[in-house]
Amino acid sequence: MSVYKTIIRNISVGKKMLAALLDPDVFTGERLKNIVEILRCYQPDFVFVGGSTSGVSMETLIGELKNVLSIPVVLFPGNASQFVPSADALLNISLVSGRNPEYLIGQHVAAAMAIKNSRIEIIPTAYLLIDGGRVSSTEYISNTRPVPSDRISIAVSTALAGEQLGMRAIYLEAGSGAKNPVSAQMIAAVKQQISIPLIVGGGIHTVEQLDSAISAGADLVVVGNILETEPQKIAEFKDIIVKY
Repeated sequence: MSVYKTIIRNISVGKKMLAALLDPDVFTGERLKNIVEILRCYQPDFVFVGGSTSGVSMETLIGELKNVLSIPVVLFPGNASQFVPSADALLNISLVSGRNPEYLIGQHVAAAMAIKNSRIEIIPTAYLLIDGGRVSSTEYISNTRPVPSDRISIAVSTALAGEQLGMRAIYLEAGSGAKNPVSAQMIAAVKQQISIPLIVGGGIHTVEQLDSAISAGADLVVVGNILETEPQKIAEFKDIIVKY
């Protein structure tokens, strides 16, 4: 079954989902071996792989994950140079909250033929960067401003526009290393208006924050930055997901 069909099936039966986001520039060597073993023991639903910079170790990271894990590995690239065909699926993200054409369509054009030739599963995803209380890597690299955390109506309208343009998922992201995650109020408001899967990530460091995002309406929660310093937390996060 495809990754997207799995997500839709899980949503149809009320199952919430968890993804671990791994940056290929961070998880190398012993750190990579350690996180792979932890993920083998406490399996999230998906592993997302990607970052905002070079991603020179992308192939290595994906290879290590697929050699050990049976869960899908989903590419979450920051730019066209990070595309590799070995992942199970691609979140083909368009930064719809920004106004930089390079991240709305430019990088997609650069990667289009490589993606077509790979036959990888493509999940077109509307990506909304939300203010998480500090300048994120995404904001800096893409040169776009995030949606203010208190401008819920803007987030809702932007998410709706993404769905109306044919995107198959909405991703609300507070940014890598965010001080504050996307608020429950914004998650609930967006979820109420869209009919496609809602992914939420950025700034989720505690089980309480994870629980809040799920309770508000997130279908799939992504945790990443915290795993760089406390990889064992994936066990606590998995327990919360199982509760649902």
